[in-house]
Amino acid sequence: MQKVSILCVGKLKEKFYADAAAEYLKRLSRYCKAEIVELPEARLREAPSPAEIERALLEEAGRVEERLPKSGALIALCIEGKTLSSPAFAEALGGFAVSGASQLTFLIGGSVGLHQSLKDRADLRLSMSPMTFPHHLARVMLLEQLYRAYQIQAGGRYHK
Repeated sequence: MQKVSILCVGKLKEKFYADAAAEYLKRLSRYCKAEIVELPEARLREAPSPAEIERALLEEAGRVEERLPKSGALIALCIEGKTLSSPAFAEALGGFAVSGASQLTFLIGGSVGLHQSLKDRADLRLSMSPMTFPHHLARVMLLEQLYRAYQIQAGGRYHK
């Protein structure tokens, strides 16, 4: 069974996001061992300078690096990433499995995104949309798309 880790910068505060995430984690348990790891978000003032943002991203990247598995595929969610249809996402996940990646690690940055070093390290840069979403919503959307991908691979009816 494939292991899926979602490393998230920032914590879910809203109950409705937490409830939705919990529901998809429960559904995913039939297909993979999924876990969410929340990492602290760096504090920034209201209107941070580019240098302050870079320092925050570096700080967060250090925390992420400490939690990255030694092997497997790394997928970074970022707006400049590749957009995939649900079937293409399912195919990409299947491709990682065929290549021997029993561990998939997804990265979701905080309010200012992910440091470039993490994006450069990723096996896939994935964009949910050219639109910007709150990172809390992106977590739920990713969980739903993971569930949909596993359903597609299994020939389930959910995707239809």
